[in-house]
Amino acid sequence: MGRIKLFLPLALFAVLAGFFIKGLELDPRALPSALVDRQIPHFKLPDLDNPGRTIDKQAVLGSPMLVNVWATWCPSCAVEHAFLNYLREREGVNILGVNYKDNVDKARVWLSEKGNPYRFNVVDLDGRFGIDLGITGAPETYLVGADGIVHMRYQGPLDRNVWEQKIKPRYLELLMGTK
Repeated sequence: MGRIKLFLPLALFAVLAGFFIKGLELDPRALPSALVDRQIPHFKLPDLDNPGRTIDKQAVLGSPMLVNVWATWCPSCAVEHAFLNYLREREGVNILGVNYKDNVDKARVWLSEKGNPYRFNVVDLDGRFGIDLGITGAPETYLVGADGIVHMRYQGPLDRNVWEQKIKPRYLELLMGTK
């Protein structure tokens, strides 16, 4: 019995080391979202391009769409912006932009200078829609089906690799009407 007690710390160390090694294999960006397989939250927000107009949830219905949370103060948003322009221009992807807790004038200048990849762009000055989405920061992108169901969430800047490997296959399934 005394010898077993000698090996107990070693066994405990081995178990903890196993958990540590498993943790190193996890993707820190793979954050679960309570919205996946649920309806995108209702919203009615000002249009960035036309302040007298509001855009609501109906704007994301009818065809698959990316919902991209962005801001001019976000360095990662600047990194992904050219790729969002590519998605809109070359692949015809509809994107709803959510300008999150940003200066509206700076946001308009940004889009004027860098191009506007968004079919619609709403202003979320107080961040309430962001809270409803469950965002952890910008940029963050959701894949929403034609029926308003959220199918995927990605935190971080989109690039060709993320698009091709993670989002595009599911987007094409939704575009073709398969589930």
